[in-house]
Amino acid sequence: MNDVQDATSPGAALGGPVACVSKVELRVACKALLDRDTLNKSDPCVILMVQNQGQWTELDRTEVIKSNLHPVFAKVFTLDYYFEEVQKLRFEVYDIHGTHSIGTRDDDFLGGVECTLGQIVAQKKMVKPLFLKYAKYAGKSTITDLFSKSDPFLEIYRINDDGTEQLVHRTEVIKNNLNPVWEPFKVSLISLCSCDEDRKLKCLVWDSDSRGKHDFIGEFYATFREMQKIGGGSKVTWDCMNPKYKLKKKNYKNSGVVILSDLKVRANRYSSCSVAIDFTASNGDPRNSCSLHYINPYQPNEYLKALIAVGEICQDYDSDKRFSALGFGARIPPNYEVSHDFAINFNPEDDECEEIQGVVEAYQNCLPKIQLYGPTNVSPIISRIAKLSAGEETIKDASRYHILLILTDGVVTDMADTREAIVRASYQPLSIIIVGVGNADFTDMQILDGDDGVLRSPKGEPVLRDIVQFVPFRDFKTASPAALAKCVLAEVPNQVVEYYSHKAICPMPPVPSCDSPTSLANTPTESLPAVGTTA
Repeated sequence: MNDVQDATSPGAALGGPVACVSKVELRVACKALLDRDTLNKSDPCVILMVQNQGQWTELDRTEVIKSNLHPVFAKVFTLDYYFEEVQKLRFEVYDIHGTHSIGTRDDDFLGGVECTLGQIVAQKKMVKPLFLKYAKYAGKSTITDLFSKSDPFLEIYRINDDGTEQLVHRTEVIKNNLNPVWEPFKVSLISLCSCDEDRKLKCLVWDSDSRGKHDFIGEFYATFREMQKIGGGSKVTWDCMNPKYKLKKKNYKNSGVVILSDLKVRANRYSSCSVAIDFTASNGDPRNSCSLHYINPYQPNEYLKALIAVGEICQDYDSDKRFSALGFGARIPPNYEVSHDFAINFNPEDDECEEIQGVVEAYQNCLPKIQLYGPTNVSPIISRIAKLSAGEETIKDASRYHILLILTDGVVTDMADTREAIVRASYQPLSIIIVGVGNADFTDMQILDGDDGVLRSPKGEPVLRDIVQFVPFRDFKTASPAALAKCVLAEVPNQVVEYYSHKAICPMPPVPSCDSPTSLANTPTESLPAVGTTA
């Protein structure tokens, strides 16, 4: 069993701790299962159960794989992982006999195993024997075999760095067809090739059998880079080879040809400029005119002034003019739990807003729906954006760079975690701008800026480069919005150059087009990349 984590940093409410929750993906495979069938092998399915208040309940189940004692299931279980809780899991394997509900009297229990989610997370990959002590049912059934000429299906496996293979996709079976056309399917680049365009993909073609005794037709190897050669009316083809036939048959050419007839690459939209807004209780009740979040129809508050001043500059260098708009320090619907990283449009699948005006509207619509709380923890959002930026490291040109704008009314509570997050982020194509709103004492925030010395993590590790610029908004209250923007953005061009110089990546050549994005600034020796340019 493997797990894939997307952890967020823990936060703490004003009165006590807040649960730290992560999403964990589990993939399951079995080896050497019991063969309970008389005429053929078992048809296994795995049921995942969780314990709640002493009672076991089914959470989810895999698909049924016909006649296979060593199944690799395509189903991915997704669970919430709480570091501070003991989350007991039970995996039960059944030999399925029919289309009725799994686990009934007609199904054979092949074994079960119990563990905790924490054990899986700690070990990354867990192998445990199955035990029969949970067996409840026994029974036999007769399976009727159906025969056909050729019922092909395709499997795609990603070959990992350690040589292991991970099932990425299994197509549907096309019945009785020597020229199958499989349905289009979607898969993320992370799942397909770990965002490595040259990673080998092992593709297997099988002739399906109703009993699960699939006949091997052939295999081929591909890469995502090869797949992208499609276009201009041309298709990408691979010879499907059966090694056994290749050795035995003198004139063997292939066992067929697999054709990629269409490929559409849809980039997950990300914002080169992300905004994080402080919704802690220290800002004051938004309904009160003294609040820093008070919406005055005639005069924008300090949050809006800072947001508009900086955002209007940044959006000129954003290829799609979309901003990731996030909030922290509030209780949010529907359960009103404290969050230090939430989408202010309440759409976690797409937290972006159209241009800076879209962020303003989302901010104004968000305020009546949340409860200002605390504390002022910014490390979760910094870590999130740094992780997003890290995904761009496989791109070998100077075309991607991120800016995170944090608006806060006080000194951050998680200073140690924030310093650690900034040190980690200094290795990524990212700059962080922090604007202090209100009249708080921001002396400690100057530490993050690094202008008076090198910022270090709590363990003493220095930043690779200075990526933080902190400015109190009160210093620009009487100045023009342009003055604030100029001050907070002044260091960004050098930060961009420092990053790509460290990576030994040359500047991109200018594109001779009136519609092409311009650079962040003019420098004597280099032309800077356009922020957020997408391929």
